[in-house]
Amino acid sequence: MIDVVLLAGRLLFVALLFVFLFAIMKTGIGLVRGQRKKERTWNLSVEKGPKELRGVAIVVRGPVIVGRSGNADIVIAASYVSARHARFSLMGQNLFVEDLGSTNGTTVNGQPIAAPCALRSGDAVSIGDVTIRVRHS
Repeated sequence: MIDVVLLAGRLLFVALLFVFLFAIMKTGIGLVRGQRKKERTWNLSVEKGPKELRGVAIVVRGPVIVGRSGNADIVIAASYVSARHARFSLMGQNLFVEDLGSTNGTTVNGQPIAAPCALRSGDAVSIGDVTIRVRHS
């Protein structure tokens, strides 16, 4: 009789252990998914400018350089654009744009910038006649 009770106790213990481990794994997976949902994804899309650039969209995962140079991430082949004109950078969850010492400058919502400028979703960054819309999701 005692053997049956001990066997039942062991089976109950193993079952409770599996339930406990399942609950911990479910919580851990939920935390990881929750962290991904909180993470912002910033997108840049060219709304105005040369035909070949309109509609170009880039997901910002690191620094994005805009300029006339072939090494830039968004290449604007126009004489009013410097080789390395502006840079979009992530700092934590926020997106910033800074002018890289260009001759003609960079504007955010029509205002010239002299230092790195924090962007909000919907802001328009202009480099000459090229307008880049910033969005986050």
